[in-house]
Amino acid sequence: MKIIITGATGMVGEGVLYTSIYDSRVSEIVLISRKKSGYDHPKVREIIVDDFFNLGTQITELHNYDACYFCLGVSSVGMEKSQYEKLTYDLTLNFAKCLEPNNPNLVFIYVSGQGTDSTEKSGTHWARVKGKTENELMKLNFRNVYGFRPGFIRPIYGLKYTHNYYKYIGWLYPLGRMIYPEGFSSLKEIAIAMLELSTHPISQKIIGGKMIAQLANSKNN
Repeated sequence: MKIIITGATGMVGEGVLYTSIYDSRVSEIVLISRKKSGYDHPKVREIIVDDFFNLGTQITELHNYDACYFCLGVSSVGMEKSQYEKLTYDLTLNFAKCLEPNNPNLVFIYVSGQGTDSTEKSGTHWARVKGKTENELMKLNFRNVYGFRPGFIRPIYGLKYTHNYYKYIGWLYPLGRMIYPEGFSSLKEIAIAMLELSTHPISQKIIGGKMIAQLANSKNN
């Protein structure tokens, strides 16, 4: 399986990369980033782009890939609404549309997050924008498109891009998972669930915490 990952220099993208490297189903990984990931592995090839709105032929010449895991994202905190929409909706759709013509059998997985609003009517701006992004991605001519909506994420400890604050709040995970499983996922589960959907598609397109765990467990059974 040949896959593409964005956001590999962030916590989620790195976790997906790390898990994919050690999955026997994956033969090739293309990372598309603004900076080098620091990973040197025979499966991994990196394409460095300065501007995700001007991707160039390096991206449009990617043909017949099996999956794209779009883990790139920005926080809405302190950002103008128009800028957030540009960096979330416009950027993601521009990237996906560059891949679309030459990758008809690709599974595109977009990490949106818990609270994303598919109706686009939420009082929270970021939830509307993420919902709009999911909705428009679903209209593209890929084999499948899924929106992943994890809440609290337990990292894969020891990786480069794990947020430091998880060291102090990680104790919340077991309790939160027990009380509200929809809102708590491990990063390893998220990565495994992505790989599972790339080889074993399902009709459900919005993937929350419970389904992430179910998909990850199906790989282990």
